Order: sequence, then structure tokens, then C-alpha cells
Amino acid sequence: MWHLARVKRTYLASFILALSGVAGFVTPGFVSAQAGGARTGAAPPFPAPPGSSPAGSLAYSCGVPPMPLEPGATPQQAIFPPGQYPVSLPAASLLGARNDLPNSYQPGVDFGELPAGRKWGSTASVTTGPDNTIWVIDRCGNSGAGGTTCGGASATVNPIFQFDTSGKLLKTFGAGMFVSPHKLTVDEAGNLWVADNGSHQIFKMDPNGRVLLTLGKKGVAGPGTDEFDAPTEVAVASNGDIFVADGHTGGGLAIGNARVVKFDRNGKFLKTWGKKGMGPGEFDVPHTIAIDSRGRVFVGDRQNNRIQVFDQDGKFVAQWFQFGRPSGMYIDRRSDTLYVADSESRDGRTNTGRNALAQTGYGFNPGIRRGIRIGSARDGAVRSFIPDPCPYPYASGSSMAEGVTVDSQGNVYGADFLMDVRKFVLTRGRQTN
Repeated sequence: MWHLARVKRTYLASFILALSGVAGFVTPGFVSAQAGGARTGAAPPFPAPPGSSPAGSLAYSCGVPPMPLEPGATPQQAIFPPGQYPVSLPAASLLGARNDLPNSYQPGVDFGELPAGRKWGSTASVTTGPDNTIWVIDRCGNSGAGGTTCGGASATVNPIFQFDTSGKLLKTFGAGMFVSPHKLTVDEAGNLWVADNGSHQIFKMDPNGRVLLTLGKKGVAGPGTDEFDAPTEVAVASNGDIFVADGHTGGGLAIGNARVVKFDRNGKFLKTWGKKGMGPGEFDVPHTIAIDSRGRVFVGDRQNNRIQVFDQDGKFVAQWFQFGRPSGMYIDRRSDTLYVADSESRDGRTNTGRNALAQTGYGFNPGIRRGIRIGSARDGAVRSFIPDPCPYPYASGSSMAEGVTVDSQGNVYGADFLMDVRKFVLTRGRQTN
């Protein structure tokens, strides 16, 4: 197993990049991010994963653009040599998320024994089944999100995988079922729930992929009680009630759904709450959703850089900024330990010579280090932190885990938009609350 422990980059002459424990690493030719497609060309300024790794071609890139600036081009920003960037992150972000918490985990290792010739595509989702198996869904081996990542030629590629905790592949399926899957949830009965933000639909399946229930209208984005607009994730209550985080569209803008939609166990619409905004009970890209042991609904309100907590009728309980910008959440209901993946927080700085902050301000969360924060769903205390090995300032939109889960031994798994799934082994006793 290989891991990315530290990456530094610059465009002054060439990027100086290293893999922890790997001496004399030579970057090979560029490999296309598309499943099954490879092309030879100029080497990108970052290491490619070793051939034995299941990681996709961008997994060790930290989001650095694949090609450096053209010779003589004027950088959009000043560029500094590795280790000499004059701005550093504080101990706590401007919204109060700690960057200096202890890390109880070993560096992440690439996870999963994939079928021959298959590498991870972009993924936002990894979760744990009631039998302690690890489930992952990716974009059919492709780099990207939304659109039709599992369409066209990729419709023959399986996006769903089940592994044991050692990474042994147990089953894979799902080819041709989705347009662009976002997150996968496993309920207490072992059924799978897929939010497909490409088709604007929710699918309930048994563990072998047989569809049991479908919500939403394929290809139709809307605000109706039987419609979604790029739904992101599903959470299922103990009584079977279904909660859908709805609204990946229009981050930082005034368009698109921004709500939670509640159904009964049979898919009958019950209610909805939320709208686009920044106040309590309002959302801007509700990107992830989970339920704790008390039945409270946690919504990762990503563009607002917070978690909001509600009862199951949508009554606002609390908002928490201390876990960072939530791309993914997982609550271990046995202990109410809350795991939150922040893959996107950034300011305007990049040290690549290029700007990487949208005019909408999407992703803006200054002073915070990306990574996985771990704490209590009961009181919001954050106790430990698995930091992103990619250095500040961040090169582009996403790095490290966008989805997160934990196994029964306390080991953490992260699903990366940059085409990887990584396992972080607990080193100092099980996390408890």
C-alpha cells in the first residue's frame, strides 16, 4: 500500500513533489482520467500512483493543474518556492474550526482491490454496512461530477463496490443504472440508497442491486413533491422514514433547490423544509445528511460552511461551524461519534500562478485546514483531526476525502473526488464519546 503523506508544489521552474517513503520517484506520462482511456503526453507536475494502486490518475495531484503555466506566461498570482509561502493557517479558522487537534490515525493508504484494469474514478461516497463491510460508489471510473459520468461508453462500467475491511472485493454492480451517482447510504436492514444527481432521482436497492423503490422523475429537475434538483444523499430513520438532502445546484447563487424532503418508508411524501439562504433552517448546497442515535437529522450545509441539526419534523435545533465545511458526514450511532470530511475549504490563494476561487465565492472558508474532523454528535465537541496531506494554499477545488465512514475497529475511510479511496488506521484506541 502506498500513501500520499506530503506534497509541495511550485511553478517557478518545476514542481517539487514527493511521495512519503519513496526515493527517486519519476513521474510517468500523463494518463487520461477517463475509465479505460490512456494517452501519452507531457508529464503532469505531480506523481502518478504506482501501478499496483487502485487510485486513479489524479489521486496524488492535490488538485494541481495537470500542465504548468506556459513559458513566459504572466502568473495570476505571485508564486513562492516550496516551504516559503508567506501566509500560513492559524490554530483555528475564522469560524472556529480547530486546525491543531491531535491526529490518532496513521497516514491514509489506497484502499480496495478493484477488478483488473479498473482504477478509482471521482467519488464522494464511502459507507459502512451493518455487517461491517465497506461500500463505495464512484463515477464509473471517470473524473468529474454531475453531468453524465456514468452514461455513454461508461454505461457498461460498474460504479458500486462492496469490500471487507481488508479491501478484498466482495461484489460490484450497477452498470447502466445511474447517470451520475453522488452518495450511497446503507440502512439498518442492509438496503442501499443512491442519490443520483445526474438523473435527479433516488434509488433504493437490495444488497445485490435489485431496485426496490425509485423517487423523482428521471431527467426532470424541479421543486415539486415528486421532484428533486440534483439530490445529494439519503438518510433513513429507524422507523423507515426517508430524508433526502436536495439541492446541489447553484452553490453561492440564488437558484436551485435547497431543502430536506421527507417520505415515509413506502416513498409517500410527508413534508419538506428549507430554502436557499443563510439563516437557521435555510441551506446552500445541502451536500450530506445523517441521523444520530436520538433520531436528530444532521444536514451538511456545505456552502454555508456549517452543519445544521433538526428534529425529524424540521424544527431547528443547532448549527455547528466547528467541524468545517461538510462535504460528507457519518455518525456511528453506537457512540454518536460524528465524522465530517472537509474537502473544499479554501480562500483565494493557490501558489500555482492560477486563481481557483469562483466569482460566486463557492468554497470560501478562510483559515481552515482541509481534512476529517471527529467529535461528538451529542454536544458538538471536536476531539481529533485527520489533516489533508496536501499543503496550504490549496491548488483547486477539492482534495482528500469528500465522503467518510468508519468500521467497527475505529478505522476511518475517505472517498476522494480526486479518484481514490483511502483507509486511515486508528493508532491509539477506539474513538468514543
